[in-house]
Amino acid sequence: MPIISVQNLVHRYENRTALNGLSFDVRPAELFGLLGPNGSGKTTLFRILSTLMIPTAGKALVMGYDAAQDPASVRREIGVVFQAQSVDPKLTAYENLWHQGHLYSLRGALLKRRVSEILARVGLADRAKERVETFSGGMQRRIELAKGLLHRPGVLLLDEPTTGLDPGARRDLWQYLRILRDEEHVSVLVTTHLMEEAERCDRLAIMSEGNLVALGTPAELKSEIGGDVILLDAAQDPGLLADRIRTRFHVETTVLGNQVRIEQEGGHRFVPDVVEAFPGEIQAISVSKPALEDVFIHRTGHKFWSEGSEENSAAN
Repeated sequence: MPIISVQNLVHRYENRTALNGLSFDVRPAELFGLLGPNGSGKTTLFRILSTLMIPTAGKALVMGYDAAQDPASVRREIGVVFQAQSVDPKLTAYENLWHQGHLYSLRGALLKRRVSEILARVGLADRAKERVETFSGGMQRRIELAKGLLHRPGVLLLDEPTTGLDPGARRDLWQYLRILRDEEHVSVLVTTHLMEEAERCDRLAIMSEGNLVALGTPAELKSEIGGDVILLDAAQDPGLLADRIRTRFHVETTVLGNQVRIEQEGGHRFVPDVVEAFPGEIQAISVSKPALEDVFIHRTGHKFWSEGSEENSAAN
C-alpha cells in the first residue's frame, strides 16, 4: 500500500490551472522529491497533501486517508515543515517543542521524555534552554524538523527545507533525512527547485506548469537521454543553424535562447564534424553527460529556469 497516493489531482485558481491531472505514489520509507521551477505547481500540491487546500478534482490519500474528506486523520499521521519559519525565536528550543506537543495532546512525563528524545535526535540537547533567536539558520531548521517529528508521524512533508541555509547546513539536513528513512522508516516528501538536492532523492516527480513530466529514480531519468548533451553557441541565427544541422546530420535539435542543443551518442566524435560543416557559425561548444535539467529539457523543450520566471505563491 503506498504511503501517499495522488490520483488524477486537479486544482484551478479561477481560470488558471495549477495542477493538471497529477498521478503518482510514494512508497513506504522512501525519500521522494517534487522537483520543479517556481510556478510548476509543487507548492499547491504540498498544500493539498498537508490539508491546507481542497483540490478542484481528484484525490490525495495519505496513509490511506483522504486529505480532503478526512483531514483530521491525515494531520495525525503527518509532520509538516513549511518553507517559512514557524518557530518562536523568543522561546527556547525546549519551550517551542513543549507547546508543539500540547497541540497533539501530549502531556506530562510522556511529553517531557519525547522533547528530550527529539532534541537529542537533532543534535540540540545541549542547547535546549537557549532561545531560538541565538541559533544559526541550520540549527533553527533542525528545530523546525523536531517540531514536525515530535508526535512520531509516519510521513514527513517538507517545502523547500534548505531555503536560506549554507552548504554545510544543507548537507547536514539531507544526512538527517536519510537517517529518518533508514532507521525510523519515515516516508519523506520534499519539494525543491535545486537539481543537486533532487539527486539525493530515491525517486523524483518532475513538474512543469502543473503537469507531471517525468517520474523515476535520478539514474533512470538521466538514462533516457540518448548519449551526450551538446550545446552550440550560434554566431547568428540559432534557429537557422538548428535546421541546417538537423537536415545535414539527421539528428534532433532544440533551440534554447542563442544555443542549439543536441543529444548524441559519442558527442566528442560528432562535434568536429559539425564544426567542419559550418565554419564560423559556431562560437562555443560544450559536451557533457546528461543531468536532471537535461531530462527536464528533453520532456518539455525548454530550460528549467526561463527568463521572467518568478515566484508565484498562489500557483507554485
